[in-house]
Amino acid sequence: MFDKNHFLEVCKKISKNTLMETLEIEFIDAGEDFLKAKMPVNPRVHQPMGLLHGGASVALAESVGSAASIMFINPELQEVRGIEISANHLKAKREGTVYGTAKIIHKGRTLHLWEIRIEDEEGKLISLCKLSNMVLPRRK
Repeated sequence: MFDKNHFLEVCKKISKNTLMETLEIEFIDAGEDFLKAKMPVNPRVHQPMGLLHGGASVALAESVGSAASIMFINPELQEVRGIEISANHLKAKREGTVYGTAKIIHKGRTLHLWEIRIEDEEGKLISLCKLSNMVLPRRK
């Protein structure tokens, strides 16, 4: 049975001393087929014109999509690697918070395909991303 609180704690733990911590990405909700995280939009993630950097949006998308794949593997025996990501940036954002929600599209034994919607506080779509993760045997 899926334990939301335990899974969010796992996500928080694996984020320590990583890009997720640097960008202040926080995992906030999870279900059996999705994971949601938030990221503040501030100068730390701006491009030179004061807008949310597309790379920061992609970092949020890959972070939430890769972490979401962990719910479908045995972390003691397997690990996840992002192998392809694409993003369409649809709306600019200067400040506030963005939310990335990863939903599973395909869950195979060795390949997971995720759709990640990055939205603002009002639910307006900022970026639409697609992430492919490969499931590999854990290296000893």
